[in-house]
Amino acid sequence: MSRTTSKSSANGTCKLAPILCAPLIRHVDQKLIELLRSLEPAEWDQQTIAPAWKVRDVAAHLLDTALRKLSLIRDSWFVEAVEIRSAQDVVDLVNRLNKEGVAVYRRLSPAVLIEMMQMACEQSARFHEALDPFAPAAFPVSWAGEDTSLNWFDTARELTERWHHQQQIRVAVDRPGITCRQLYFPVLETFMRGLPHAFRFITAPNATAVEVQILGEAGGSWWLERAESSWILCEEPNRVQAAIRIDQELAWQIFTKAADAKTAAEQVSISGDRSLALQVLSLVAVLA
Repeated sequence: MSRTTSKSSANGTCKLAPILCAPLIRHVDQKLIELLRSLEPAEWDQQTIAPAWKVRDVAAHLLDTALRKLSLIRDSWFVEAVEIRSAQDVVDLVNRLNKEGVAVYRRLSPAVLIEMMQMACEQSARFHEALDPFAPAAFPVSWAGEDTSLNWFDTARELTERWHHQQQIRVAVDRPGITCRQLYFPVLETFMRGLPHAFRFITAPNATAVEVQILGEAGGSWWLERAESSWILCEEPNRVQAAIRIDQELAWQIFTKAADAKTAAEQVSISGDRSLALQVLSLVAVLA
């Protein structure tokens, strides 16, 4: 999958093109099924880099969220009234639902869980592949600062969820990661859409630019530029004031809270304005 850009005729600034990755969810989930089938009984209880979750808990979460999304969005099935007054209310709700789902599905035997996962993944793939990518999504991608989102972004967000949780399992059981460019680059590309939101409180002169380079087969370069009163993702500028280089094996852990910013800062390469570059490490591309 390659990245393209398009010019905005309204203000002359550059915006990245939509990430049309719905078919990739099927491929990532196929690898998940293969991975779960390969696990030995003891490996289901291996600790993951998510402190509260073992392998069986992450698998339970992936099953729960697939079924939950199909029920809520595809089937419009709501079983409780929820009052949302703030962004924190959303985080609290998601944390509660995640905890409840894991508590139920972690009890399943591997054989039962895998069979249910295969069914859920197939239906989830069909659902995302059938969506109009440019229609409004049921839920916004709030970690990118959006109040409303289009389906293509919500689907891309779903890809990052399926990918990074599977990666947690792979690390825990010492299996190779799914870091081929076809499947990992779109995840990184989606993470980068949260950069303007991560910089929203950072002031700088207009045209100040920051480069983020992810090193590795699936990596690439992204540029963030200050324009009037906000930050935007843009094409490569003539000059950057700060640059940060992150290995692809570390990048996903930073942006999903598996690696803290202080530890990550010791493992990245920075040039130019250090404080601006380090702000990249504050990007969190998960909700809860």
